[in-house]
Amino acid sequence: MPQTWMITGANRGIGLALTMELLRRGDHVVAAARNPWGGALAELAAEHTSALIPLELDVTSDDSVAAAKAALGDQRLDVLVNNAGLYGPRDKQSGLSVDFDAWREVFEVNVYAPLRVAQAFLPNVEAGAGRKIATISSRMGSIGSNPSGSLIYRSSKTAVNMAMVVFGNAIRERDVSVLLFHPGWVQTDMGGGAADISPAESASSLIRTIDASGMAETNSFRSWTGETIPW
Repeated sequence: MPQTWMITGANRGIGLALTMELLRRGDHVVAAARNPWGGALAELAAEHTSALIPLELDVTSDDSVAAAKAALGDQRLDVLVNNAGLYGPRDKQSGLSVDFDAWREVFEVNVYAPLRVAQAFLPNVEAGAGRKIATISSRMGSIGSNPSGSLIYRSSKTAVNMAMVVFGNAIRERDVSVLLFHPGWVQTDMGGGAADISPAESASSLIRTIDASGMAETNSFRSWTGETIPW
C-alpha cells in the first residue's frame, strides 16, 4: 500500500530528489515549498496528478504554517521530512568574525522551522501508519567531530539536533519516532559540484533507512546509510 510522505523544501536539491524517488516507487508526496507550482515540481505534478499534492509553505512563518495545516486538513502522513535548510554566507562564519543577522536568519530556517512544522503536523503523522518525523541535519553539527569554521551553519545543526531530541522525548509515549540524519555531502547548490554523492543517491539511501527505522531508533543521529554519528 502506498505511503504518504510530506517533504519540506521539495522544490530543489535533496527535497526534490526525495520527491522524485518516492513518486517513482509509487508513494504519495505532499510537496511543500514557498512556490510548489513552479519548475520541476510543476512537471512532476502534471505527470503524477493523483500522487503529488503541492502545498504552499514558508517554514519561517507561523501564519504560513497554520494556513498549510488548514489546507492539508486531516490528511494522513506516514512520514514527515523536515528538509528545508539554509547554509548562510560563505564568509563571516568563524569564531572571530560572525554575521549576526545572517546567523539569526539561518536559525529561523534550520532550527525554529523544523520544530514549528513538526508541532503543527504532528496530528497528521499520528493519524498515519508510518508515524515518523525525520529532520535533515548534518554531520557538521557534531561537536564530537572537532569542528572548525562554518560557525553559523554548524551551530544551527547542533541546535536542531537538541530541539528535535527534546521534541522526541516529549512525544515518545505517542509512538511517533523522531529521526535525525546527515544526508551526505551532496551535489546541490549548498554542497557544490565537488561533493561526494548525487541528490538521487542520498535520497534513495535516506528513504531506505527511514523505511527501516521505528521507535527503536527514535532520537538517533545517523548518516543517510544508517551509521551512527557522534553528537
